[in-house]
Amino acid sequence: MDKNLEPLFTPWKIGNVEIKNRIVLCPMGGTSIFGWMEPHHFDKDAADFFMELANNNVGLIIPGIAPLKNMLGGNWLYKAKGAFKKLKKYMEEFHKTGSKMFIQLTAGFGRSFSIPNKMVPMLKNKMLGKLIKPIFDIDYLCASPSELPSRWAEDATCRALTIKEINKIVDAFAKTAKMCKDAGVDGVEIHAVHEGYLIDQFTTAYTNHRTDEYGGNFENRFRFPVEIVKAIKSACGDDYPVSLRYSVESKTKGFCEGAMPGEKYKEIGRTLEESEKAAKYLQDAGYDMLNADNGTYDAWYWAHPPMYMPQNCNLESVSHIRKFVDIPVVCAGRMEPLVAAKSIKNGEIDAMGVARQFLVDSEWVTKLIEGRTNDIKPCICCHNACLTMSHYKGVANACAMEDSVHMSRCALNPQTMDGGKYDYKPAKKQKKIAIIGGGVGGMESAIVLTKRGHKVTIYEKSDKLGGVFIAAAAPSFKEKDKMLIEWYRRQIKILNIEVKLNTEITDLKTLDADEIIVATGSKAKKLPITGIENCIEAVEYLNGKEVGKNVVIIGGGLTGCEVAYDLYLKGNKPVIVEARNDLMISNGLSLANSSYLRDFFKTNKVPVYLESSVKEIQKNKVLITEKSGGEKAIKADSVILSVGYNPAPISKGSKHVHVVGDAYTVGNLRTVIWRAWDICTKL
Repeated sequence: MDKNLEPLFTPWKIGNVEIKNRIVLCPMGGTSIFGWMEPHHFDKDAADFFMELANNNVGLIIPGIAPLKNMLGGNWLYKAKGAFKKLKKYMEEFHKTGSKMFIQLTAGFGRSFSIPNKMVPMLKNKMLGKLIKPIFDIDYLCASPSELPSRWAEDATCRALTIKEINKIVDAFAKTAKMCKDAGVDGVEIHAVHEGYLIDQFTTAYTNHRTDEYGGNFENRFRFPVEIVKAIKSACGDDYPVSLRYSVESKTKGFCEGAMPGEKYKEIGRTLEESEKAAKYLQDAGYDMLNADNGTYDAWYWAHPPMYMPQNCNLESVSHIRKFVDIPVVCAGRMEPLVAAKSIKNGEIDAMGVARQFLVDSEWVTKLIEGRTNDIKPCICCHNACLTMSHYKGVANACAMEDSVHMSRCALNPQTMDGGKYDYKPAKKQKKIAIIGGGVGGMESAIVLTKRGHKVTIYEKSDKLGGVFIAAAAPSFKEKDKMLIEWYRRQIKILNIEVKLNTEITDLKTLDADEIIVATGSKAKKLPITGIENCIEAVEYLNGKEVGKNVVIIGGGLTGCEVAYDLYLKGNKPVIVEARNDLMISNGLSLANSSYLRDFFKTNKVPVYLESSVKEIQKNKVLITEKSGGEKAIKADSVILSVGYNPAPISKGSKHVHVVGDAYTVGNLRTVIWRAWDICTKL
């Protein structure tokens, strides 16, 4: 192990509970040990996941939020005695690993509840809401401190919680925490004065307009979280640790509008100055730890940083607040181990919080200890499977119900929280398998097949492995993508998989193989526009083709927006022309990612023309027809076409020929990798 990492592996205490090292698994929705959207139960998939992490040297494990009330059916968690009975037996085994566990309990979501689009009418129409209430009480799930607009369905209003409901929630926290303690759980974490969830909405003036004892001045706004910790301490004793998930700064400019890193702006939520007072106030009320970062659902990319956000993006705020409290403070948000170790050594923070990296590689802490950092599969912050809650104009949460129920899976690792579906099973008969294409789909297929015992050969027409993902990883903010490509290449070498570069296969009959995997990717779409020959494709730009100062990108979507973002960072002047009514319409693209790009373009005044079509591309300009019907000429030294892709398989497949990746259907890394596993675990 690198000596500079040693501060990460020193013991520390939360109250009287000693933690063996400074690495904390931060909670993720979908990893609740009591289930997520289902009725409360002891969740074996989550329990198995946590046990694997505990056996891989994680100091403190905090499962994802456990709703105090069932999301389906509305029963209280403290009444689920059977689940706690199983938890007690589990904790006895868990503690043999030396790890500790705090269970995170949530009061709810308020206006931040990611309401599925199909449920919006039930929030708007009280009669429809009453009909479905016995199953799914959307009115309660969205209830907020005051009447507020939903973050996801901005034209829908969330009602205010009553004092009676608040009292029941406080009581439920105390009763549930006591059951956790009796089950052997080391502590609880309160969700949350954090990320713009329900309790956080009580603490910020822009979301709390109450005139009773829970609104108005500072003490009233913080009354709810104070009552919760006092009730828990009364039920469990002063020595039972209670952590608080805490956002130091809201980083919020307005409803549905966040602040960019480094931006000078007027904060409407919690400022750093107020946070200095709040952190001390919450400590004095009884909280034993602050598990901290920044943001709200209006500035969601601070709490769930995409690849565009700086690494260690919350460290400055969190280390500042550490000066005002005597309790330990954990910092989360794209944290790097070496940076965290240095900050711990300097007394700036007490521990490093990490979440989604554990979904990609459950053994990464062990690999860190053993000095095998090159073997750590990196999280690329895509949120393609762990946080697929998508939102765009006219649609609330477009996330598929399957993804809502099974959050915190991983685009890069289908085995995470999969219930054994993708366990490696040795092949009944070893086969010779040819893989056409050395992109991510081809490499993933080769790894899975080889681990199952097959003999694999990759045929790649270029001089390197990586495929189109090499271009996708080219921008400066894709450093983790570049690491992922190198990880794949290293695994191919370690597994001794045969690779034939500079070998293009055009006729499958020439191959000596029992099975063939076609992973030949896709081709860019073309548009019937006069002057289209004056464009370059997005992939050409990403591969290094030079462009002029003023660049028009035809087509938004994730690729077009990332190209525009990359151009802006390089000092160019991008303009985006998009035919639809939103820049990024995709059911698999997390709002944490898309809202960053939307806010970035708005903050930096990058011209965006929605519901506009390109009429003609001329030598130094692009003529477009705007929504109003009027025409406009946009100066353009270069034009980049980014209007999507079509699958380009060398074969459509047959009994022994299997198509994977974008050659099968154009998607993202999740669709590419999961399809590879679906095929290759069955051959």
